[in-house]
Amino acid sequence: MSSIYYQHPNTWFGDCMPVYAEGAFQLYHQRDTRKPGPFGEPFGWALARTRDFVNYEDLGESLEKGAYDAQDQFIFAGSVFEAKGTYYALYTGYNRDYPDQGKASQVLMIATSTDLVNWTKTDRSLVVPQEGYDKDDWRDPFILWDDEREVFLMILGARLDGDKKLLTGRTVAFISTDLENWEFEGDFWAPDLYTMHEMPDLFKMGEWWYLLTTEYSDKSKTVYRMSRSLSGPWSAPVDDAFDGRSYYAARSASDGEHRYLFGWVATKEDEQDSSPWQWGGTLVVHEVYQRPDGSLGVRIPDTVTGVFSHQKQLLEQPEAVRNADGRAQLTLAEQSGDTFLWETTLSVAEGTRSFALLLAQDEASGDAYEFLFEVGENRLRFDKVPNYPWNRYDNKGLERPCTITPDDKIHIQVVVDGSIATVYANGVALNARIYDVKGQALAIQAIDGEVTVHESVLRHLSQERAETSLEEEVAIA
Repeated sequence: MSSIYYQHPNTWFGDCMPVYAEGAFQLYHQRDTRKPGPFGEPFGWALARTRDFVNYEDLGESLEKGAYDAQDQFIFAGSVFEAKGTYYALYTGYNRDYPDQGKASQVLMIATSTDLVNWTKTDRSLVVPQEGYDKDDWRDPFILWDDEREVFLMILGARLDGDKKLLTGRTVAFISTDLENWEFEGDFWAPDLYTMHEMPDLFKMGEWWYLLTTEYSDKSKTVYRMSRSLSGPWSAPVDDAFDGRSYYAARSASDGEHRYLFGWVATKEDEQDSSPWQWGGTLVVHEVYQRPDGSLGVRIPDTVTGVFSHQKQLLEQPEAVRNADGRAQLTLAEQSGDTFLWETTLSVAEGTRSFALLLAQDEASGDAYEFLFEVGENRLRFDKVPNYPWNRYDNKGLERPCTITPDDKIHIQVVVDGSIATVYANGVALNARIYDVKGQALAIQAIDGEVTVHESVLRHLSQERAETSLEEEVAIA
């Protein structure tokens, strides 16, 4: 189990509907039991509360699933918001048996609450699939108040009726003044890039609006577009994502000062490096920030950094790692532990081909996991090394654009929490799973060039936090 990242015992974290209310982030989410596999048993929305993304209060299933023959046999994603002193949950009622009965499997529904924990459902269809749209792909509503038009704006993921392999995924829109009667406005964003749009999100930061979408037919991750107007047009930044293939279905929420991204890191089948990704996993939270050009970057939340209070300096003075024609390595720690934060500041000499941060290295065999920064290609990749016999890790989609400027210092943070490894560098994040750990060493390698390591620190959990994590693991066992 994870010590920092959130996953309720004996369940797997699904799509998150975050909202900041009552002084805390209220994280409504799905808990999959995997009996016998993903989507085996129906689920509702569970609720976990947090103020720091480290400590979580579990409130169990809050928005309860319906009867087995009800429209909301499963409660798929939606959104929670407050209006006129009442909390509303717009959600997707899904019944996997309805298509065989000629009924729409996915319909939007609504529930209300006064305390965020106990919900009253109306058991009526709020918005059914519109003519020409696939009645079995109509989900994940997100709602906000449009100040300019003075209406509630609701967007959701959809696709046109027909072959599900066609790139007809789109985000559609409705408006309402009373939250009961909704007027269909048609396509909100229809780029013909993906087969389906999931988990849409809209927010404004500064002068820019941001539209988030999760897709599963291109790179299978959360992407975003930006515009100075809520009505578009929407443009793509050079890097239109926040993370890689393993980080899915991310939604955002703000406490009024900072905005955070709530996505789950997928597991792999049978917990094997070479296996395919599965639906559901573990919650990982990124803080979102805005760059001068309006594009978005992510970083580790300060509260997560703060829990790693025990630190050890790994370098007494700067050290160069160089090989003009090959690989050179600097081993910084022989025993990293299973949960840690590794922070390194380094610079790269002009002409250097690439450098790597190695985790869980077995020093005898060289077996390790690596975050490889390909300087000349402006790319960050994750893999297992040595990659022999081919292929030891299914890393398709575990790469990100990442620009490293020669001679400039770059601060890199790596969090390892059980089987999850997360790297942050220059506003770029990349998550991966590491299941077949052979060693405990941490190292930096330079490939065809030179890297100067200026500082390197290994941080571990506070004693109190480590003891709490151990107690939780014993209780689960």
